[in-house]
Amino acid sequence: MAAQSATEDSSITYEHLNDLSAEFDDAETELIRQEVVVKRPLYEKRHKLISQIPNFWALVFEQAPPDIDEFIQPSDSSLLLTSLTSLSVSRFEIENGGGGDPRSLCFRFEFSDNDHFEDKVIEKKFWHRRSRDGWSGLVSEPVEIRWKKGKDLTGGLLGMVKKVWAAQQAEAKDKTGDANPKDLTADERALKKKIENTGLGGLSFFAWFGYVGRNVSAEESQEATEKARKERIARQEGNTSSANGSESEDEEEDDEDGDDNELEIFPEGENLAIAISEDLWPGAIKYFTQAQEQDEISDDDFESDADEKDEDEEDADAKDAEEKGANVEGAEGEAEEELPPAKRRKTSS
Repeated sequence: MAAQSATEDSSITYEHLNDLSAEFDDAETELIRQEVVVKRPLYEKRHKLISQIPNFWALVFEQAPPDIDEFIQPSDSSLLLTSLTSLSVSRFEIENGGGGDPRSLCFRFEFSDNDHFEDKVIEKKFWHRRSRDGWSGLVSEPVEIRWKKGKDLTGGLLGMVKKVWAAQQAEAKDKTGDANPKDLTADERALKKKIENTGLGGLSFFAWFGYVGRNVSAEESQEATEKARKERIARQEGNTSSANGSESEDEEEDDEDGDDNELEIFPEGENLAIAISEDLWPGAIKYFTQAQEQDEISDDDFESDADEKDEDEEDADAKDAEEKGANVEGAEGEAEEELPPAKRRKTSS
């Protein structure tokens, strides 16, 4: 109620505030675009250096910050520590002079031979999109991993979501315009049940490669972005009627997207992508250094424990020796007390 009365007593509307927020977003996006150009040669230089350091990225992930580490299970950690050889993050839509959105991301993981999957390289792309209802964020497509028999760390989730997504894409192409909600297919019901039985606590890091997010196409995103731009200009010119004319229509069109999350196998997929790209990737040297320091501390603790153990053993030996010496002296004293007292010499008076 307080917020409502504040706007009622002012000529400033929520639309004005939202427009300013959008301008901030535009400025931050442009800064990302410039930052990529400035830092590109530095990342290339870093790549040449760290490629000569064994297990660099494995150790970086070992020291990952909490908002990343919480999604890494012990089995994931073991695989990453023994097999991850390289990681790169790129803003693929603006590479080679591209004019796309610099917030779109591509993650490239490289692995050595391992017991879990056949792939040497696993890539996942995230596109920054805007929907008709004003939402904006990262969307993706599920990535297939060729698991070895009995070694799927996702327990089959990744394969199931890939199958469901492919069927949904095929259905979208054949869509005749019927917007009525439909019942879940057998594969979708099986996926939903699998997600419910797995729970977030038992979710593998590799399930992240199955993240999809909201169903927003490139065409819808382009239309929504252009529409928002025109509405902002109209508001700045004082023409509010054209700026707000189709809001209810957009809300109705996007109602059908409300159930997407029930088939999402990694709900925090966007947040994890942002954490890796904005923290782990640029701060890799820092986390590697922390891993090295942690190893040194562990070695020092081990040596300290060993020294303390030796000192304790020496103290124990010394104490035993003292106790034995005291026992000998005590025995001699007791023996002297048992002897008859010496006669006193007579003295002349």
